[in-house]
Amino acid sequence: MKKLKLIGFVLVLLGITSCQKSEDISINVEHQNSLERKCVSMDVLQQQLVEDPSLQSRMDEIEKNIETNQNLMKLGRLVNGVYEIPVWVNVLYRTTAENISQTQIQSQIDVLNEDFGGTNVDNTLVPSTFTSLKAGNCNIRFVLQGITRKSTTKTSWRTDNSMKIASKGGINPTSPTIYMNLWVCTLANGILGYAQFPGGSSSTDGVVILNKAFGRTGTATAPFNKGRTATHEVGHWLNLRHIWGDATCGSDLVTDTPTHNTANYGCPAAGHRSTCTGTPIEMTMNYMDYTDDACMYMFSTGQKSRMLATFATGGGRTSFAQP
Repeated sequence: MKKLKLIGFVLVLLGITSCQKSEDISINVEHQNSLERKCVSMDVLQQQLVEDPSLQSRMDEIEKNIETNQNLMKLGRLVNGVYEIPVWVNVLYRTTAENISQTQIQSQIDVLNEDFGGTNVDNTLVPSTFTSLKAGNCNIRFVLQGITRKSTTKTSWRTDNSMKIASKGGINPTSPTIYMNLWVCTLANGILGYAQFPGGSSSTDGVVILNKAFGRTGTATAPFNKGRTATHEVGHWLNLRHIWGDATCGSDLVTDTPTHNTANYGCPAAGHRSTCTGTPIEMTMNYMDYTDDACMYMFSTGQKSRMLATFATGGGRTSFAQP
């Protein structure tokens, strides 16, 4: 088990980013296989820190509040003890296929509710090593509130947030302090998606998902056709880090997740061990690893606490806890 290393580790983490090269963010290419998961949330965060130095202090303040806020529930937008997150979906399409159906959109909302509610059928596959650690119901529910569609001539979008800016051909976020905005589009360079962490500008806040990795019907394509890309990215939106901490044997700032060497891909064999201190069995089925959709199916209780802490005062998502 790893210990929290909040301040020192955050400084290191923000300098280490990387899963895939894009045209607008200069990073190292680690994996080129188009069938491997590529999330660039940390790369986008690094770029935002360069563009807005004040973001670091806001994130530091959020991080200081995490330990205090964990396991606390702020009275607010609770329905039977569950935080309801209104969702606004923004669809950018060039072809008819890219103009995904409402059925596909609803399938993604359903996946989020299953995964964050602990009702996903594959939750029963969690090995005995980790059954005592699985979060079950995270007390977070997602409700589709609206859809904005926009035709475009662009063949793909980069990670410069242009899909979130109307003047650049994208769609401006809808009331981002009260709606979690999801942008669905064709992303360049094999990227599956990325999210903005708490503390960033509201003008770009939300989650971006490749249309072929969104939901579990329509354009969704194996091995990313079970909606888990959005589960992973919404985890980032709620302040979760990659389980390997974006460093060799790094920390994800959660106490109950084992230390990983690095990201895992595909479907690792059961009992896969880390070579980090203590050689723990890696939690490869965790949503914050890089495994295929069919092989990720749990959050840990520590991750649940960290996500819920974002709704408390100073947590970065406090506006979503207001009545």
